[in-house]
Amino acid sequence: MKSKPPVSPEERERIFEKQRRDQAIRMQGYRERALAMFLHVCASCSREFSGKRLKELTVHHRDHNHDNNPPDGSNWELLCVYCHDHEHEKYKLAGLVESGPREVAAPSKMANPFDRLDDLLKGKDEKK
Repeated sequence: MKSKPPVSPEERERIFEKQRRDQAIRMQGYRERALAMFLHVCASCSREFSGKRLKELTVHHRDHNHDNNPPDGSNWELLCVYCHDHEHEKYKLAGLVESGPREVAAPSKMANPFDRLDDLLKGKDEKK
């Protein structure tokens, strides 16, 4: 197995510059802006999030329009992943989304091992 050739200083600087540029773009995203504006607390269940668990805190668009991202954050609230899912489910159940409530499929007809038990028992009694 061959080792990789060492990275030149120019290549290393190019890689670091790309990382800095990508981070700046991410920091302009609404999630990072919302995390900078609001306390790291779920607006629904009031649980606090920090460290590794911060990834469980999501940005919910109050009007459900992900393109509506005002600079003051007035359309956002931070919700934990569980409360966020619950909020979207309530929205679906209210009939405000085209998909609407999910339809539950009828239970499938499964084989019943006791289906013919009566017939078998009657047949056994008749043979006596």
